[in-house]
Amino acid sequence: MTTIAVLGNGRVGGSLATALTRAGHEVTVAGREPGAVADAARTARIVINATPGAGSLDRLVALREELRDKVLVDVSNATVDGADGLPGHLIYPGSSLAEQRQEALPETHVVKTLNTMLFPVMTAPATLTRAPDAFLSGDDPRAKRTVRQLLLELGWRTEWITDLGGIQTARATEAAILFVPHVIRSSGFAPFAISIAR
Repeated sequence: MTTIAVLGNGRVGGSLATALTRAGHEVTVAGREPGAVADAARTARIVINATPGAGSLDRLVALREELRDKVLVDVSNATVDGADGLPGHLIYPGSSLAEQRQEALPETHVVKTLNTMLFPVMTAPATLTRAPDAFLSGDDPRAKRTVRQLLLELGWRTEWITDLGGIQTARATEAAILFVPHVIRSSGFAPFAISIAR
């Protein structure tokens, strides 16, 4: 059992919190109230950022002390929405939100994952007709092992999890969000994930 704080109480945060609670963890969900967010981050061993990526960098930098020595699991993407409300373009071209977080929070262990799929797949990967992939990007091997174990508890199989390397590899997975609006326009809002055929 691990103490986990999920920052964000929308569809992503809610589904992750429910699944991790079911897996036996002590989970606290915090919305936008600064005091509640700080308290949740302070008392957790693992913090999951499930807030919208566009404004989350400043919000997390404000939690520098609360996040010190913690594993920060980042599942968000930083995009500017297009006219239809779907992702339009990246806020950090040539970099990534995960890299910006790691640079701003050097004493926090940032791991990027689960950002290449629609949210229902995060906690139910086996419901897809083909095996999906979950990617890990991060500089700290121990933190990535911790996150890998969480993924296994969420239903991901070992062979579906790929460690891409350091935090800079999050540039690739964050760019995958640009597929999403085109796939949704083509086939509707049905669960899907980016997958590597082998």
